[in-house]
Amino acid sequence: MAKDPERNSCLLRDLRQRAGNELCADCGAAEPDWVSVTLGVFVCQGCSLIHRSIESLSQVKSVLQDTFEDKEIEFITSMGNEAAKAKYELQVPPFYHRPSHTDCRILREQWIRAKYERQEFIHIEKQEPYSAGYREGFLWKRGRDNGQFLSRKFILSEREGALKYFNKQDAKEPKAIMRIQTLNATFQPAKIGNPCGLQITYLRDNSTRNIFVYHEDSKEMVDWFTAIRAARFNYQKVAFPGANDEDLVPRLTRNFMKEGYMEKTGPRHTEGFKKRWFTMDDRRLMYFKDPLDAYARGEVFIGSKENSYTVVSGLPPSIQGYHWKYGITIETPDRKFLFACETEAEQKDWIAAFQRVVNRPMMPQEYAGTEYTLAPLKETLPSESEKLTVSLSLCS
Repeated sequence: MAKDPERNSCLLRDLRQRAGNELCADCGAAEPDWVSVTLGVFVCQGCSLIHRSIESLSQVKSVLQDTFEDKEIEFITSMGNEAAKAKYELQVPPFYHRPSHTDCRILREQWIRAKYERQEFIHIEKQEPYSAGYREGFLWKRGRDNGQFLSRKFILSEREGALKYFNKQDAKEPKAIMRIQTLNATFQPAKIGNPCGLQITYLRDNSTRNIFVYHEDSKEMVDWFTAIRAARFNYQKVAFPGANDEDLVPRLTRNFMKEGYMEKTGPRHTEGFKKRWFTMDDRRLMYFKDPLDAYARGEVFIGSKENSYTVVSGLPPSIQGYHWKYGITIETPDRKFLFACETEAEQKDWIAAFQRVVNRPMMPQEYAGTEYTLAPLKETLPSESEKLTVSLSLCS
């Protein structure tokens, strides 16, 4: 029982200012206003809701509104975020994604459960589902043509260097082979319409291919995501033997820099503007008729300002045929690409994304055309058989 509630509240606020406690123990958000009195860590409101959903694990209270018992203050004082990190994050693999406050709930929830509930980073054997180098199971995959999600068998094999899926359970040959070298995975719950929705991308004939999957069990889905990161990490260790883990980890998986609708016109700038879904994936600017299309209608390589790539606000005065008035012009060594945004805020966001890429010097492997890159301004459109690649201008 608290002998002096006001004194305990002051002590708790002082504790929150200590090194390590000023950031959320689970996602790094600033100024956490909640504390777990059973784990002794300060957390943000978003993570506190996840803690609350695991009643057997954690009991959280508001730093600003609740009262605290003397024994609770004593425990929090003895623990704190730094001590909890040393205990619960003792052996986090370098490839394991440590979520931030901007990550989706499924990643933050499974990180919290992995740390405190399953204690995966204390007992290494519990990491086997995603660190063994081989994973096999069934995921719901969206059909390319009909948009229906059907159960498909997936196999991830580091030894074969590939992720494969099969259309039939007894099929001997996979429907698709996705090389670990070009594989990427990013959670897209809103886009896919499922809290566990994962978008997997890979290169096929130097063109980006998308598949969309989910699993009802959030742990299962995060284990697949982490297994892909582990496979990518081990591949990178072999491909770049002199690189440090800190250099490799950002290259394992990546979220798209920017996505959304814009209008575009063709290479002659005389065609009417058409509304398309755009995705900025590192230096690849891709556009789709629908956000869940398997293939991009076109892809454009965005180089750096040292290579004469520039981004400016607005459209040339002579341009007509656009419906949205907030224009963007990307100038390349070969031509200009014209886009229009619906709102000024969207225009500013897209320009900021383009500028981040243009202002970043190109890496040697980008000049060499490896891993993330494609031949500048080459765009591909699959035939109905998915076997023919056609080069075309950015005009569909």
